Amino acid sequence: MNFLIDHNIEGYAILLLGTITAGGWLEIVPIEFVMFEQVGLAVNASDRVVWNFAQTNQMILLTANRSMKGIDSLEQTIQEDNTENSLPVITIGNTDRMTNFEYRERCSIRLVEILLDLDNYMGAGRLFIP
Repeated sequence: MNFLIDHNIEGYAILLLGTITAGGWLEIVPIEFVMFEQVGLAVNASDRVVWNFAQTNQMILLTANRSMKGIDSLEQTIQEDNTENSLPVITIGNTDRMTNFEYRERCSIRLVEILLDLDNYMGAGRLFIP
């Protein structure tokens, strides 16, 4: 599964992917983290553009602080465009704790659990980890 990494958490995502790799999870579930730059998304792209890009390209958006207000906010976009076939958005609940190995490990385990049971999370909108 490809994850579209929100531009503001790239450093945390690298730490998270390292924890996933060290835990041996890549042997069970193929995971690739893709950055905005790799796919030509502008760092100032609206939440709506980012969500639609992720859905169109079958990527799960991994984020921390996408907007909850406004017509192009992530919350508004999910409310208007989310269907039962939409991939969930995964939001890291507390990026300040991502430097803590135990927290990052809990996030990695939760992320893998979601992937292993992805059919049950389709259309869920937004999921928070850990």
